[in-house]
Amino acid sequence: MDLLNDTLKSIKPVDESWYAVAQKHLDNLTKPPGSLGRLEEFARRLVAITENSNPVIDRKVMFTFAGDHGIVAEGVAAYPKEVTTQMVFNFLRGGAGINVLARHAGAEVVVVDIGVDHDFGGVEGLMSMKVIMGTKNFVKGPAMTREDATACIEKGIDLAKGYAKKGYKMFGTGDMGIGNTTPSSAIVAAITGRPASEVTGKGTGISDEALLRKIAVIEHALKLNSPDSKDAIDVLAKVGGAEIGGIAGLVLGAAANRIPVVIDGFISTAGALIAYALEPSSRDYMFASHNSVEKGHRVMLDAIGLSPILDLGMRLGEGTGAALAMGLIEAGLKIYKEMATFQEAGVSDDIVNE
Repeated sequence: MDLLNDTLKSIKPVDESWYAVAQKHLDNLTKPPGSLGRLEEFARRLVAITENSNPVIDRKVMFTFAGDHGIVAEGVAAYPKEVTTQMVFNFLRGGAGINVLARHAGAEVVVVDIGVDHDFGGVEGLMSMKVIMGTKNFVKGPAMTREDATACIEKGIDLAKGYAKKGYKMFGTGDMGIGNTTPSSAIVAAITGRPASEVTGKGTGISDEALLRKIAVIEHALKLNSPDSKDAIDVLAKVGGAEIGGIAGLVLGAAANRIPVVIDGFISTAGALIAYALEPSSRDYMFASHNSVEKGHRVMLDAIGLSPILDLGMRLGEGTGAALAMGLIEAGLKIYKEMATFQEAGVSDDIVNE
C-alpha cells in the first residue's frame, strides 16, 4: 500500500505552459494553423507530458496483462476459461493479433501473468507477476480481497517503474482474460452509477439470451457486494479482475514517470477508470486509442474525459487498438519534428495563412 500511496502523491498535472511551447512551433510549420487537427494535439500533449520541446519516442512497449475470472462459471462468456492460458502461449509464440500489430507499430510486447489460473512454471518470455490464481465468482462474494486488489495495482506500478528505468518512452495497455468484459461492465456501472443494461455488451459474441443473463449476473453482484463508488479499490476488489488492476497500476506508474500511456479498449479503459478514480491527474498522461463496440466503453471514456483516436468497430482487446493508435500519435510527433518551418522552406506565412 505504501508503493501505491507514494505513487499517487507523485502524480502531478501536466504543466500547461508546455502546450504553448509546442503550439508556437506548430504554428510556424508550413501549413495553415490547426490544419492537421488531432495530429497537432498529439504533438502538443507529448511535449507537455515529457516537458521536452523535442520529445524522443524511440522505445515503445505493449503490456498485455492476463488473468482468469470465476464469473465465467455463470455462463457469461462465449469461451471456456482455458482459452486464457492457450492465448498466453499464442502471445509468447508471436501469433496473436497484438503481436502482428505491435510489430507493425515497432513496439515490443510484454505478456504479464498477473492472475491466470494456471502454473506456467517459468515459461520463457512470460513476465510472472501472479497475485492470484484467477478471481472468485463475484455473484457469491467479492472477486478478491482488498489486499489482492492493491497488490495487482502495485504490480502494474512496479512494471511501469522498471520499464521507465530501462528507457522506454511510450507504454500501451492490453488484456487477456476470458469473461473479463463482465467485471469491466460491473466496474463502470459501480463507478458511474449507470444501470448494468446500459453498459453491458456481448463481449466475444454471446447470444441475446446470454447477454440478458450477463446483465442479471452483474445486477445481482452489485447488489450483493455493494461496491463503494467513491472507493476505486473497493470496486476493483469486489467486482474487478487482476489484469484490470494491473492495467490501473501501469497507468498510474506511467503518469508518475511522465510517460505517455496508450489505453486499449473496454477492459483497458476499465483499468484506466480505476486509475483516474484514484488520481484524476493521471488522465493527463492517457491517450484513448479507440472506441470499441462495447456499449459501456464510451461511458467510461466520457467519465474520464478522453476522446478516442480511432473508431474501427474493434472488440478484440489484447492491446490491438493501442498498437494502431501509437502509429498516429507518432505521426503527430513526426510532423512536429520533421516538417519544415516557414523560414526553412522560404515560404511566406502570410500567404499560407490567408
